[in-house]
Amino acid sequence: MKRQFSSEAVTCGHPDKVCDQVADAILDAILAKDPEAHVACEVTAKTDSLCIFGEISTTAQVDMERIARQVIREIGYTEPGHGFDADTCRIQVEVHEQSPDIAQGIRHADAMDNGAGDQGMMFGFACTETPDRMPLPIELANRMARRLEDVRRTGLLPYLLPDGKTQITVEYEDGVPRRIVTAVLSAQHTEEVPLEQLREDILHKVMIPSLPAELLDENTVFFANPAGRFVVGGPAGDSGLTGRKIIADTYGGYARHGGGAFSGKDPSKVDRSGAYLARYIAKNVVAAGWAEKCEVQLGYAIGLAEPVNVFVETFGTQHIAPERIWERILRDIDMRPAAIAKRLGLQAPIYRRTACYGHFGENTRDLPWEKTDLARQWAQEEG
Repeated sequence: MKRQFSSEAVTCGHPDKVCDQVADAILDAILAKDPEAHVACEVTAKTDSLCIFGEISTTAQVDMERIARQVIREIGYTEPGHGFDADTCRIQVEVHEQSPDIAQGIRHADAMDNGAGDQGMMFGFACTETPDRMPLPIELANRMARRLEDVRRTGLLPYLLPDGKTQITVEYEDGVPRRIVTAVLSAQHTEEVPLEQLREDILHKVMIPSLPAELLDENTVFFANPAGRFVVGGPAGDSGLTGRKIIADTYGGYARHGGGAFSGKDPSKVDRSGAYLARYIAKNVVAAGWAEKCEVQLGYAIGLAEPVNVFVETFGTQHIAPERIWERILRDIDMRPAAIAKRLGLQAPIYRRTACYGHFGENTRDLPWEKTDLARQWAQEEG
């Protein structure tokens, strides 16, 4: 049976990603000074303006406005007069401390028993479609978006501006990816470049070089800037908000999502740490050879340390009994928020790099939740 599946990604200059990067840069700056900080940092951006708000409890002193301007500058919004730039945009900071009701409800005498900072459910997923055990469509969409950023930064296509989006449709046959059906890319650009030159350059210097040749054929359709002109972009073209690209951040819609965003949140927030642990579990199940696909759901209640639910789905691809997989997970993994942070090293300033091109897979392959250390132990135990 044949079917098709699409996933999208965005570049670092997309307005929502500007916000995610600012939020995670602030989080990193705080954690570098105060690993025990409680941070829920949100950011919005629009024409010539950015606002930082949320709840932060920390002993660290950081200059949030300076951090935000540096992030905007590094992204590439440096030219005044175009609706949004690092030096002239207005930056407003509206931050207060975490609610005392939440604080007293989650803190316990033994810090390892500190409860989850909120209720919610989180999903993690892994499969055998790519070396990093990610679904192929989102991996390719992110790869193409990163390539678009690279050719801009290196000057290979000097007329490019920071905003951009990509989309990949993959055809599957009996569950196996066989070919790329369509590739879509929209790139922000300066006034002077002719549209036909832009499309030709994007096709031959961005799209084709970033996609596996063996998945392209004479029927693959490429769309470069299908709407034509794309000069006004970034926060000047559309408002931005943290957490509005949760599908691009994860599995491109291929697996379920609990709805919680990641950027700007410290690891006591299980929206983030629980999703990272769920990915770690699922990836290790697949890496151990126990299943070709694995999805893990964790459920938490505010103030409670232990999850209220652990669900494991292998979609009929398992090579050992599903109940055996579930038992091993419960036996070997402490799922309390403090234990997750300790196991995965989540109190370190490691988050800025996750804010673009995916929190899982190729973009973060050297970060702790992508390790397959547990798989080796499990594989040995099962012979």
